[in-house]
Amino acid sequence: MRATRPALTALLLAAASLRLLGAEPASAQQQQWFVPGQQQQQQQQRPPAQQQRPPAQRPAAQAPRAAQGQVAGPTEPGAPRLPPLDRAPPPPAAVIGVIGVQEVFEASVAVREVRQTLQRRLARLQEDSAREQQKWREAQQALAAQRGQLTPEQLREKERELQEQITDGQRILRERNAAIQAAGQKALAEVERVLLYVIRQVAEARGLTMVLQRQAIVLAVEEHDISEAVANQLNRALTSVPIDPDPAEAAAPAQGQGAPAQPPRRN
Repeated sequence: MRATRPALTALLLAAASLRLLGAEPASAQQQQWFVPGQQQQQQQQRPPAQQQRPPAQRPAAQAPRAAQGQVAGPTEPGAPRLPPLDRAPPPPAAVIGVIGVQEVFEASVAVREVRQTLQRRLARLQEDSAREQQKWREAQQALAAQRGQLTPEQLREKERELQEQITDGQRILRERNAAIQAAGQKALAEVERVLLYVIRQVAEARGLTMVLQRQAIVLAVEEHDISEAVANQLNRALTSVPIDPDPAEAAAPAQGQGAPAQPPRRN
């Protein structure tokens, strides 16, 4: 007994050192002592595995569930809550045609007539404007020549009258130009209205379900282009369109009867 006590003391010191260092002695790791009732007590004190897991976080807002045959709304964060949408049958396969609207306008007989009429009216307006400006320059020169013969009051009065004539004439010329432009836009709008019906008719005749402008595509085969067919049908359906009269045409007969040349005035 005396010989084994120092060895037992050394073993206890070694075990204490291992506990301080965070390790268990080999004998403690290998031997497990059985105590009656201890295993059941430990199982009762141990919390269930489900209680140790953190509870799952539910989303703040959930989209309504879609029934069979419906499409649910988006579910990603930040997306709006959309109600389910019923599924619909897919559209038929696209049969595409291509048209150059500018080419159709260039080939239109009615459009050419509108442009020619507008060009004649604008040329007449340019001539009248040049003639009126020449008259105003001559009036200014005549007034400058009479400057020494008029009193200051008379000179101011004649200058005021001349300025009123110039202002009134410029206003009338602007109104004529606006009327010409409005008449042209109204006539071309009628051509565009008929053109839409023609495109629809040609598309239906060829079984097309979609018609695109040539400027919006990069490549298309020639068989897809319906520009020539549309232009031919448009010329058969519309050879001319009415154009509003030029306001200057109403004043032309009065000037031909000896009235002094002046910008036409409104009635």
